[in-house]
Amino acid sequence: MLAYLLRRLAQAAAVMLAVAFIAFMLFQYVGDPVNNLLGQDATPQQREQLRADLGLDRPFPVQFARFVGNALRGEFGLSLKQGRKVSTLIAERLPATLELAGIAALIALLLGIPMGVLAALRRGGIGAQLLMGLSLLGVSLPTFLIGILLILVFSVNLQWLPSYGRGEVVQLGFWSTGLLTADGWKHLVLPSVTLAAFQLALIQRLVRAEMLEVLRTDYIKFARARGLSQRSVHFRHALKNTLVPVITVTGLQLGSLIAFAIITESVFQWPGMGLLFIQAVSFADVPVMAAYLCLIALIFVLINLAVDLLYAMVDPRLRVGRSAAGH
Repeated sequence: MLAYLLRRLAQAAAVMLAVAFIAFMLFQYVGDPVNNLLGQDATPQQREQLRADLGLDRPFPVQFARFVGNALRGEFGLSLKQGRKVSTLIAERLPATLELAGIAALIALLLGIPMGVLAALRRGGIGAQLLMGLSLLGVSLPTFLIGILLILVFSVNLQWLPSYGRGEVVQLGFWSTGLLTADGWKHLVLPSVTLAAFQLALIQRLVRAEMLEVLRTDYIKFARARGLSQRSVHFRHALKNTLVPVITVTGLQLGSLIAFAIITESVFQWPGMGLLFIQAVSFADVPVMAAYLCLIALIFVLINLAVDLLYAMVDPRLRVGRSAAGH
């Protein structure tokens, strides 16, 4: 197990190094930071001085090594638009995005798994067909359209929930959260449901398909022949083996929730990293774009590592396989 963990860590380091190289190339080919910082009226002497201060006059390998070293410390320079440290901007926006993605993931898991199990066990029934119809809508409708429809119904027509912003937040040291205020929860409902809609439908359909497949296996038939109750067969044996592919998809989709919350944050003007990235793209703010790319890659790498380790906990056959391979 230790050798497997070390191998996965080495692979993760290689992936992060490749992502860092791609992010570094943004500095080379997406605009000139000297022009963005000084403008067109700067003298050649001022440009050369700033280029030397930023280390842009050094050879390419030296610049890349310096970039990697700064990235390991969480430093990506100054934002070309706001003139503030990128690490500070990310630290301010990260809690909002993680809060939104976390609640959306909980909604998708807590509703998607039971709905998928119910659709599998009651297949052919009216309730199961209704659930599958709703999941088809969740998969088919674009995220921005779901958000606009929710705003139209619950904000414009019914006026129950706010349509933009994060609401009142509480500062806990460096972390800001809206989960401790009623206004924060009101502002969180619509964007979290919008972000969770596609993931919920995907998890529901995956659980249903895997559950139906597992229920047709020989060991489930043998469990029924032993006289085990339907509850034990369905939830102790079938559901446990259904969760292996669900963990894979859910882990990757959690990273997607964080990475692709851009659309939801734009629709609801949620002050997270996605909205910051959109603003950075429109201004060609390369340091912010590079930091966002590296951070999202790190999140995906950590989630994939956690998913691989969870495999062995859910499916004992994987532990046996690894032990045999080690011997």
